[in-house]
Amino acid sequence: MIYRYDYDVIAQWIEPGEKVLDLGCGDGSLLRHLMEVRQVQGYGVENDTDKLLACVKNGVDVIQIDMEKGLAGFEDGFFDHVIMSLSLQAMHNTQGILAEMLRVGREAVVSFPNFGYWRHRQSILNGRMPVSESLPHQWFNTPNVRFFTIADFDALCEMNGIAVRERLAFDEGKLILEEPNFLASVAVYRLGRP
Repeated sequence: MIYRYDYDVIAQWIEPGEKVLDLGCGDGSLLRHLMEVRQVQGYGVENDTDKLLACVKNGVDVIQIDMEKGLAGFEDGFFDHVIMSLSLQAMHNTQGILAEMLRVGREAVVSFPNFGYWRHRQSILNGRMPVSESLPHQWFNTPNVRFFTIADFDALCEMNGIAVRERLAFDEGKLILEEPNFLASVAVYRLGRP
């Protein structure tokens, strides 16, 4: 199982025993972590067959759904938190999935790589697409279809009436307090309805 520093950030926002839905859950590592440290009732959503099998091996309940089509099988407000960790940039229907997350969950937690990070800008100035810890793929094999910054995401939330309850930004696991759109490689948001 993979461990990432953002797991602890996300766990701080989750109360013990909550119902949690993890969209694009991969091998289920985040849910497994939340089950261990917060005793959540966790469910994963994944579309990749190999990752579905990895979830089962990790003891995570997982459902195969194409998230681009929404979350129609889930009741309004059924979950305390709906999480999408480092997957939003791979979604075509960004606004739709954010609306669905806040429909089925009381709050949403989203993390994503910040394309405005200074090292990513430097790569582009040098004539190459960025490859980093937060953007590990080459341009020709990346699952990413949306390239956005922290400032872009803030504007999207404002435009769609999404309440930003908390935002933390990081570079190599260190909290960035000043100029996060420039100095942070990853952002983690706690979102709610207005």
